[in-house]
Parts: sequence; structure tokens; C-alpha cells
Amino acid sequence: MSEQRKVNTPHDPAMPPQNDSSVGGLLRQLTHEVPSLVTKELALAKAELSESIRATKAGAASVATGGAVLMGGFIILLMSAVYGLSTVMAPWLAALIVGGVVTVIGLIMVSAGKKKFEASSFKPERTIHSMNKDKEAVRGHTS
Repeated sequence: MSEQRKVNTPHDPAMPPQNDSSVGGLLRQLTHEVPSLVTKELALAKAELSESIRATKAGAASVATGGAVLMGGFIILLMSAVYGLSTVMAPWLAALIVGGVVTVIGLIMVSAGKKKFEASSFKPERTIHSMNKDKEAVRGHTS
């Protein structure tokens, strides 16, 4: 009789019946939907992490560039000290002004790059929110 039942009720095992509201039917439907849900959540987490890594790379590049500019400013400041000690003429003042401006620019660039390293940028906010919604939806179906 069970063979006859299979023949009379053709259904694809990949697609759970939509109108089966028994506990068994709901559990069967849940087991079919959970793997898809987990796969989608993992894909979202992967996308968020790659976005965070991209932002971290940009921050590292900005810090490295700012560090190079800062080093250039420091070298010019050292040159201005040498000029100031060797002569009491205008060339050292020009080097001091240029070195000060370059140093300020380098400090601004480094601080802007450091802001991109905030810990919150590594937290997959959308995935956490989506997982919480999924958890609440499952709780709603099981209650």
C-alpha cells in the first residue's frame, strides 16, 4: 500500500509540500530550508568580511603613504636644523617652513588612515542582524 501511495502522490523530495501543516510536515520543510539559509548566511558573512579586508588594505596604504610623507617632512626638518646651524641666513627658514607643512600633511594622512582600522569595521553587522531575524523566525514557527 505504501508503494501505491508513492505512485499516487508524486512530489519532488527537493521541494517540500506547501500545504502540509502537520508537525512532521513542518519539520520536513524546515530541514529543506535550513541548509539554504545557512549557505546564504555564510555568503553574506564572506561578502562583509571581504569588504572589511578591502577597507583595511586601503587604511594600510594610507598609513604607509602618510608615513612616507612624514619621513620626508622629518628629513626636511633635519636639513633645516643643519642649515640653521651652519648659517644664519634665509635658506634655513624656507626649509623649516616647508618641513613644517610637509610634517603636518603627513600627520593628517596617518591619522586619517588610522581611523579606517576601527574594530567595528571587522564586525559583520548585516550578517548578525540577519541571523537574529532568522533565529526569531524559527522560534516563531516552533512556538
